[in-house]
Amino acid sequence: MMTYEKAEAAVRPLLSEKRFYHSVCVSHEAEHLARRYGADPEQARLAGILHDIMKDLPGDEQLKLMERFGIILTDLEHAQKKLWHAILGAAYIEKVLKVRDAGLICAVRYHTTGRADMTLLEKVIFLADFISADRDFPGVEDLRKKAYISMDSAIVEGMIFTIRELAEHNQPIHPDTIQAYNQLVLAGRSAEILP
Repeated sequence: MMTYEKAEAAVRPLLSEKRFYHSVCVSHEAEHLARRYGADPEQARLAGILHDIMKDLPGDEQLKLMERFGIILTDLEHAQKKLWHAILGAAYIEKVLKVRDAGLICAVRYHTTGRADMTLLEKVIFLADFISADRDFPGVEDLRKKAYISMDSAIVEGMIFTIRELAEHNQPIHPDTIQAYNQLVLAGRSAEILP
């Protein structure tokens, strides 16, 4: 069974000090969000510390490991190197660290893109990564407040930020992000219409 201490020990040598600090911040934020919304705080903490485990690995090494693990990237994923660490990270924690918790593996896998039908843990990690204490971008303070009022609204706002950023730089947007965004927006509209 993977403990937080074991996960932290596995992550630390693979990450820069800055990235490790970010992972610790995400872990703490995930624990708080989990408590607020009824997810498992320990599982959230663990997913938080593990979410960027492959982020600092050079791109060519990420590709080699993905090939070794039998991961086949779509053309869009291949073109978007910023997505690789999440895809590889999920496989790495399963195959190398022997994590057997499918929910935890998926939380790592989808922390950058989101997806349709996100689990509560996936939402917690997606949002914790966006609003962790080390993040500093215009609007982050408001987003942090919103995160504890309405998780889905905060996620939609985070996705809008990401989609806008990608579009402004003429970058493709992963279909998982589009599907998650559409689903959350439609669900939010339904919630406003229905009592």
